[in-house]
Amino acid sequence: MAATQRATAFFLLIVFMQCFTTLADEHSHTYDDSEEVVLWMNTIGPYANRQETYNYFSLHFCQGKKEGINHYHESMAEDLQGIELEFSGLDIHYKRTQSKLQYCTIDNLDKDKLDSFKYAIRNNYWFQAYLDDLPLWGTIGEYDESTKSFYLFTHRRLDIGYAGNRIVDVNMTNENKVKLEPGIAVPFTYEVNWKPSAVKYHDRFDKYLDPSFFQHRIHWFSIFNSFMMVIFLVGLVSMILMRTLRKDYARYSKEEDMDDLERDLGDEYGWKQVHGDVFRAPSRPTLFSALIGCGYQLAVVTVCTIALAIFGDLYTERSSLLAAAIFVYAATSPVNGYFGGSLYARLGGKRWIRQMLISSFFFPSLVCGMAFFLNFIAMYYHVARAIPFLTMLAVAAICLFIILPLNLVGTILGRNLAGQADAPCRVNAVPRPIPEKKWYMEPYVIALLGGILPFGSIFIEMYFIFTSFWAYKIYYVYGFMLLVYVILAVVTICVIIVCAYFLLNAEDYRWQWTSFLAGASTAFYVFLYSYYYFVFKTKMYGLFQTVFYFGYMGVLSMGLGIVCGTFGYAGTNAFVRKIYSTVKID
Repeated sequence: MAATQRATAFFLLIVFMQCFTTLADEHSHTYDDSEEVVLWMNTIGPYANRQETYNYFSLHFCQGKKEGINHYHESMAEDLQGIELEFSGLDIHYKRTQSKLQYCTIDNLDKDKLDSFKYAIRNNYWFQAYLDDLPLWGTIGEYDESTKSFYLFTHRRLDIGYAGNRIVDVNMTNENKVKLEPGIAVPFTYEVNWKPSAVKYHDRFDKYLDPSFFQHRIHWFSIFNSFMMVIFLVGLVSMILMRTLRKDYARYSKEEDMDDLERDLGDEYGWKQVHGDVFRAPSRPTLFSALIGCGYQLAVVTVCTIALAIFGDLYTERSSLLAAAIFVYAATSPVNGYFGGSLYARLGGKRWIRQMLISSFFFPSLVCGMAFFLNFIAMYYHVARAIPFLTMLAVAAICLFIILPLNLVGTILGRNLAGQADAPCRVNAVPRPIPEKKWYMEPYVIALLGGILPFGSIFIEMYFIFTSFWAYKIYYVYGFMLLVYVILAVVTICVIIVCAYFLLNAEDYRWQWTSFLAGASTAFYVFLYSYYYFVFKTKMYGLFQTVFYFGYMGVLSMGLGIVCGTFGYAGTNAFVRKIYSTVKID
């Protein structure tokens, strides 16, 4: 019996080692001579609609005869991005040249298959494949305008460059045009050519980058222009506010030396008059504190993800950027709970569990709700973007068993460590009436206009980000993105502080929501720009791509708005506390 158990254990060990050996080459990117190299076919779809992708073999392509390799999703991010890798069936071995060889045949091109290929060629369908995690793209065929004929490419030539035991370069060429006619047999062939290459392994993704696009003079000029805007705004805000506040302090000091009769006869005005209401809790404190907590978390997630992308070259691995963002978002949930919970406690809120639940699920519900809605359309079109049910359950499990508990921990810490009210001014029992003022000093006008300058500091970078996501460009200049992100934060804080000062000087103490909404209005202009980009910079068409584009642009704009609104509130809160703490209040 013991011998049988030892034999079984030994057999399982051999199987495990064999499985590890099978998977090690593709994951470690090292190969021995004549070791198998796998060509994965991913998706196919119209070039103009990058997100409208279908399974490669849904277009009636035939598959190679070699079987027995199945792909498993390495991360949940692959499922979310619609990556569906299927084995091509091609027999490829490391450093083994393969001359032209037929690997499969479409025996009878019936009407359905013929119409499918013609539709794909007419709409400029492209396919994507992976070899050793290096992406490959190719066209399906071409249309001859002069003869009104459709041609299908039937030969795939792979030119693979290697350095030592690693693959450093891959090129796929589509050749041998076959005219599509009913009833014909279409044979598919391939060949593999290996050649030594001087490309270093760490530089093998450089060929996919486009320095002439991302490092163009316009990009550098926009960064410089935004940086100069920051210097100008910081100087302008400092000069105006310091000079104006100095006059205000002098006037208020003079008023303090007056007797009561002179003070009553004087013309009192300005931000000091609302000292008894300026720290009054805003309306809807539960929602407000939840948004602020969510904004702090998204701000931290953005910084951490950009830093990981800078130091980790995440663009070189499939779905690694999305996977990193999901991990960082879940791990930083205590930030949300700490800032949201402490603010809610300082505002005098009592239903802290309700606030914690709203704060935990507000942004995930927004994203998942939009994804769930788009998933119905994706399922109707049978595109690869349809999210499997098990992946939805995995996302729900992350929200319930990771994000919620960590948010609870942060909320408890925030309420106990920073939840005590520390306003420098006592709040009056009865709210002060808000006097009438010019229309342009109304909070909703300030909130709408406050996002113009912050948007102006980032709109050039938004073009590059949009192009990398909606077109065939790989975004890799994350140093630029981090710099623009810092510029956005500084510009937003400076602009909203000025807006809040004008509002308080008009004796309107509703600065909390106004500062948040003024910063958040940046998202409104970003969404308008996304509409301009869709109409004038893309060739997207169809219900699926349109709804997909504007759905996720709405989510992106909402997230950016929450972050900018939090920047505006945080800067204004520090400013308001500073000016009221330095004035003697009777």
